Amino acid sequence: MATLIIGIAAGALTTIAFLPQLIRAIKTKHTKDLSLITFSLFGLGVALWLVYGILLKQLPIILANGFTLIFIVLIAAVKIKHG
Repeated sequence: MATLIIGIAAGALTTIAFLPQLIRAIKTKHTKDLSLITFSLFGLGVALWLVYGILLKQLPIILANGFTLIFIVLIAAVKIKHG
């Protein structure tokens, strides 16, 4: 049970870390300093972690990477739309 709690806490913290960037990108539409290549590579890695979590049926990995992938896609969409 402690392992599950640690996994959920770690996933929540690393996922929440993207929220300020997402909120700022949406509010200001300023993404000039963000690298689309970096976000693309990171997004691919997160997608693979999501698949890994699904294959292992590990809820902390699935939740953290599922939400992080959503945030990355949204940030990349703002970057593509507004440069």
